[in-house]
Amino acid sequence: MNFELSPDQKAMIAAAEQFAMDKIAPGYQAREKAAGLDRVLLKEMGQLGFIAPEQSEAFGGSEVSYLTSGLIMEALSGADFNMAYVQLLGSLNTQILVRYASTALAEKWIPKICRGEAVLGVALTEPGGGSDAANLQLRATKVEGGYILNGEKASISAVDQADIMIVFARTGEKDSRAKGVSAFLVEMNSKGVTSARYEGMGQHAVGHGSIFFEDAFVPDAHRLGDENKAFTQVMEGFDFSRALIGLQCLAVARQSLKESWKYASEREAFGAPISVNQGVTFPLAEAETMLEAARLLCYKTLWLKDNNQPHTTEAAMCKWWPPKLAFEIVHQCLLTHGFGGYTSDYPFEQRLRDVLGLQIGDGTANIMKMIIARQKLGEVQ
Repeated sequence: MNFELSPDQKAMIAAAEQFAMDKIAPGYQAREKAAGLDRVLLKEMGQLGFIAPEQSEAFGGSEVSYLTSGLIMEALSGADFNMAYVQLLGSLNTQILVRYASTALAEKWIPKICRGEAVLGVALTEPGGGSDAANLQLRATKVEGGYILNGEKASISAVDQADIMIVFARTGEKDSRAKGVSAFLVEMNSKGVTSARYEGMGQHAVGHGSIFFEDAFVPDAHRLGDENKAFTQVMEGFDFSRALIGLQCLAVARQSLKESWKYASEREAFGAPISVNQGVTFPLAEAETMLEAARLLCYKTLWLKDNNQPHTTEAAMCKWWPPKLAFEIVHQCLLTHGFGGYTSDYPFEQRLRDVLGLQIGDGTANIMKMIIARQKLGEVQ
């Protein structure tokens, strides 16, 4: 297996890392306090090809591999977990539009997303559903020329910042579960669509909350895929986003380790750098080892996708382990910095809160383990 990156990949990663260090990193804590994404910065990210870069040039993408897209995600996330989340949303959702949206709809929105001019979210979770994602109550009733949506979505990322949302709604019978679900592209400024942000622990720049639909009309042309089949059709793309989430979280851990090694070599206690103490360096060395293993898992998953090979099991592994590991590593780095790490003088407390959210959102660890178990049991039958 060849682990060498191509010259083009190296150049794109270097550009992303430089942009992240110069433009994104300085505002990480300020954007949390402002509780919003920087739209000017998003456009700069788009102009440089850092949002949904795997999309075709016809749609404004760079036509890079899925692995390269993951490497860009990693380069951006170390600077700001939240700004990089836009890359995740862009990559996940534009591939859904490419496959299931009408040509007119795809041509209207995908270039805007790639340019950083529009943010596209996904609204699946509901108040009474949680991990039971197929148990949808939001109703899409067929009317002349389209559908009327009524109900609520909960715990939705970028709830008050997204311009458009891919919304899953029930079009079949109540007991039809996944077989009666359809997906729609909904413009967030549509009549009958409102949102409310939650007060949460982390990811304040992205924001989470509920979306309310009260007799909101959605045209027929905005349905994505076949009626009643969205859950099986559209959910296929989540294997890709799970690998990106793994790298997003690990990038935060990687940056924290980098800073902690430097701190340990410079901080003195009892007349010597604290790096002379194995109690300081061994936890960091262990973290480096686990980090490297988790990154390789994510890279392999994206490589499998690039080569059209099954990767559902690996993607589920990427979703449950790296977020947990990242939290543990950032926690260790915070402790390495002593009480200073506990304060907002350093970014560790914010990073800790940010990465924790992805142990819950986009599929909990136990749901991912269920997916892995089903795949493995299916292999022995």
